[in-house]
Amino acid sequence: MSLTPDDVSRIAHLARLELQPAESEALLGNLNDFFAIVGQMSAVDTAGVEPLYTPLSAVQEVALRLREDAVTESNQRELNQRSAPAVEDGLFLVPKVIE
Repeated sequence: MSLTPDDVSRIAHLARLELQPAESEALLGNLNDFFAIVGQMSAVDTAGVEPLYTPLSAVQEVALRLREDAVTESNQRELNQRSAPAVEDGLFLVPKVIE
């Protein structure tokens, strides 16, 4: 998969970035290099390979430090929403930004 200058322009528009022509060309090269690496990684057969929860577990035994999943704070919703411009039924109200 190779991106075109039009793809970079569209991505920049979606990200609300204003790119100069030289920046756009550099970004096109960087993005295409990135997707080439992703393509190489996708081609590797990983069947039977167990996922690592940390890279260190590939070279040494690592014990997970798990804690009990317990609530340690009280409900402070009203306090946290005091500064909000609009709240309804405990939810923040925000203006619609997508039509």
